[in-house]
Amino acid sequence: MRAIKENSCLGASIEGIDLTKPLSDKEVSFISNSLAEYEVIFFKNQRIEPSEHREFALNFGSLQTHPAYPTVDGYPEITILENDRDNPSKIEEWHTDMTFREIPPLGSILIGRIVPPKVGATLFGSLSKAYESLPERMKLKLGSLSAVHSFEYGFKESLAEPGGRERLKQALIDNPPVTHPVIRTHPITGRKSIFVNKLFTSHINEVNEEESKEILSFLFEHIKKDEFLMKFEWEKDFIAFWDNRSILHKPDNDYWPQHRKMERITIDDTLRPS
Repeated sequence: MRAIKENSCLGASIEGIDLTKPLSDKEVSFISNSLAEYEVIFFKNQRIEPSEHREFALNFGSLQTHPAYPTVDGYPEITILENDRDNPSKIEEWHTDMTFREIPPLGSILIGRIVPPKVGATLFGSLSKAYESLPERMKLKLGSLSAVHSFEYGFKESLAEPGGRERLKQALIDNPPVTHPVIRTHPITGRKSIFVNKLFTSHINEVNEEESKEILSFLFEHIKKDEFLMKFEWEKDFIAFWDNRSILHKPDNDYWPQHRKMERITIDDTLRPS
């Protein structure tokens, strides 16, 4: 087994591991360490069933359910992300998954089930590399700040749909706004990263509204600079496993109105961002 680094500041493809079979302790350790080191890892041409998707993910923690998306029959942990002409994607922003939770996920494992050719890539960005490039004075300032992350803020388009607020009523109750540090430290690598995103981060607590907007606007632009990014081109049965503790991502929805179907499992973390 080996990790082949992508030609960018993050990402690696993993070879020599068969995800249709139970993983050895050595393989699980290799994948965990590769995930922390490269921040997003890829497995190609792995035709796995939902049961194997779930078993693979369980090697790394307990599994979450998502309050806003449909799931695979019999597998409430597997979220379906499916779009076509009648159901365009509502996610256009750069984001880190589910930061509206008190303990955001460790990571997510996404599989391409129906993939239009040569369109619909996913863009990934390294929040640790983005942090490293900041001026020292800004690192010091940001290190003392915290920000609010909100389910209601992130799903405002869905909530505005007819019946949306009623459909997501329980999700709103279960996911009140939470506060996270603006800069977090990775529990394995010790690397610091910027932990805000345009989709879920509403404001910074320790400054006034004007300064909050100014800081967040700068960070939202900074973290999507080309030098921190990579682009992953999907094919059927390709798998991406990203580290939610140090990465953000966004879909390229240029495949629409073609039909695309992805299935995702999100893995619980056990530590609050710090």
